[in-house]
Amino acid sequence: MAHPHPPGRASRTTTQVHIGRHEPPEQHADPAGDFAPGPRLRDRPARTADRNGGQCQGHDCVRVVTKRALPEGNRVSRISVRGLAVASATAVTAVGAVVGVASGAEKGGSTEPAEAAAGTTTLLADLPEGQQVQQASLTEQAQAQSDAADATARQVAEQSARLQAAKDAAAKKKAADEAAAKEKKAKELAASHGDANASFPVKSSYTIAQVQAMAKQIVGSGQYMCFSNIVTHESGWDYTATNAASGAYGLVQALPGSKMASAGADWRTNPATQIKWGLNYMNVKYGSPCGAWSFWQVNHFY
Repeated sequence: MAHPHPPGRASRTTTQVHIGRHEPPEQHADPAGDFAPGPRLRDRPARTADRNGGQCQGHDCVRVVTKRALPEGNRVSRISVRGLAVASATAVTAVGAVVGVASGAEKGGSTEPAEAAAGTTTLLADLPEGQQVQQASLTEQAQAQSDAADATARQVAEQSARLQAAKDAAAKKKAADEAAAKEKKAKELAASHGDANASFPVKSSYTIAQVQAMAKQIVGSGQYMCFSNIVTHESGWDYTATNAASGAYGLVQALPGSKMASAGADWRTNPATQIKWGLNYMNVKYGSPCGAWSFWQVNHFY
């Protein structure tokens, strides 16, 4: 006697699989009858025709297969089974994470940094292959930009160094030029003032040119022309000239000539001694040779 199927359980039914010629649809078992509760519709294999048109029964031409029929609400598709497996794996992973956090909490460690790191850190290997290629390309671009910035900084530094070197060289040249100009001016000033302490080799006789060269060095260029004008009118550059009427002597016609002994005992024979005495006289009495020359032009003596 057939028993009704318990709720929620699959019934075991018998399905005929024909290995001979396909039968018309009406000869197959009713699908609803295979899974419906109640007494079994067939307790024995159905007869069917063999390939030769005769009747056969049992294992001769029918293979009986037993399968578990499920209620319509309890049927699970292949995709649902795969989703169930993924969900199970996720649940196991979640349980492991919870156990790890609990273990860290028991040891007194804080889980916040780990959670933050897990939430924010993305490894290159975790990215899809396309994103890995994109990330590598971005890294190369960043490196190229960094190299370009370094090269630009080096160029700027080199240009700055060249400009600074040129500026330093210009400043050095300017300082050298100023020093040279200052030295030249000092020489000119010294030459214009002359050197009253200049010394010359002693000779037995001197030419006019030699006497004039001595005067230029002792008197100086600034006052030489005035000094030369007075000497030209007084003695004509003859360091032995003597005025027969007054007894004046030498280049500047000192009166008496022995006055020049204050400049040197050789005042009779040494033109340099006479020049030094005459320059000092003009400076003291007239302020300068040019002052003496101005007076001379008016009075014809000094």
